[in-house]
Amino acid sequence: MRRPSGYAVFVCAALFLAACSATADERDGRAPTVPGGVTAQASSAASVHVMWEASADDKGVTGYEVLLRGTRVKAVPGEKHMIDVDGLTPATAYSFTVRARDAAGNLSAPSAPVAVTTPAPGPADHGPPTAPGGLRGRADGSRAATLSWRRATDDVGVTSYDIYQEDVRIHSVSGRAAGARVTGLRPGTVYTFTVRARDAADNSSPDSVAVDLTTASAPGAPAGTAPTGLGARYGKVAGVPTVELSWRPPDTGGPVTSYQLFLGGRLTTTIVFGVAPPPGRASYSLTVSAEKPGTRYSVKLRAQLPDGKWGDFSAQRTVVIGGPAPMS
Repeated sequence: MRRPSGYAVFVCAALFLAACSATADERDGRAPTVPGGVTAQASSAASVHVMWEASADDKGVTGYEVLLRGTRVKAVPGEKHMIDVDGLTPATAYSFTVRARDAAGNLSAPSAPVAVTTPAPGPADHGPPTAPGGLRGRADGSRAATLSWRRATDDVGVTSYDIYQEDVRIHSVSGRAAGARVTGLRPGTVYTFTVRARDAADNSSPDSVAVDLTTASAPGAPAGTAPTGLGARYGKVAGVPTVELSWRPPDTGGPVTSYQLFLGGRLTTTIVFGVAPPPGRASYSLTVSAEKPGTRYSVKLRAQLPDGKWGDFSAQRTVVIGGPAPMS
C-alpha cells in the first residue's frame, strides 16, 4: 500500500520528539548533597588546608569547589576531598565553604562555613621540625584507622601534622594534635602510614617510622594474599647501589614463585624464583640508579597466586638515600 507523502515526515518528527522526551527524562536535574565534615587547618602563615567528606548524587559527583567568602578559589575532581589554599595573608581570619558538582553541572548548596586564622609570621625559620616519634595505629573495623604519635619539636613551632599513605598526603591536623582518625579505607586492605610535622615556614620534617595496618575483611571475603613483613634498606652490591628487600611469602596453599615489584607506584620488574622458591623469607636486590642524598625509593610488591592471578599488595616501604634515620 502506498503511504501518503507526509507519512515519512510524520514518523521522523515523532521519533525526534520521542528522543527529546527520553533525553529530558534522563537529564540529571538533581543537585548533589551538601559536603559535610568540612574543616580548615592553617598549615603555615600563608596557607590553609581544607578537607571535607564526600557528597552523594544520583548520577555521581564529578568535582568540588572551595569558596573563600563566597568566591571560588579552588576546584578539584570528585575523588579528592582536600586541597591547600595558598597565597594567604598572615594573621588574617578567613571563612571557607565547599560545594559539590555533578556531570550535568548541578551544584550543591555550600557547606556550613568554617573559620580559620592564619598565624602571624614568626622569626626567621629555616630548619624543619624533628620527625614525629613513636607512630602507632590500629584499624577500626574495615573502613577506618586511628593513629597516634609523639609530638615533634621545632625552633619556632609546629603548625600541623600531615598524614601520608604511601607517600600521598591524605589528612592534616593541628600542630597541637598527637593523633588522628583516618576514614574512607577499604576492607581487607594493607595500609602504610607515616606522619610529617610542618612549621609556619612550610618546612616539613623527615618521615616518622611507618606503621602498617590491615583493615578487617568484609564478611565472607577470602583470606588476604599480601606478602608481609616487607623490609627495605639501601646498600651496595659489588659497588653498585641497591635497595635490599626481604619479605614473608603469603599463605596461598601452594608455592609462590613470582612477584611483581613496584617502584614509585609503577611496575618495575617481575621477580621469578623458579619452581622451588627459597624456604622462609624471600629476598631480592633491586639495582637503583641514583645515589644523590635525599632521593626517595618507594617499593611494594604482590605475589602471583597458584591460580595465575595477582594477589594483594604488600605494605609499602620508602628508602631515602643518605637521609636521616626516622625516629622510633
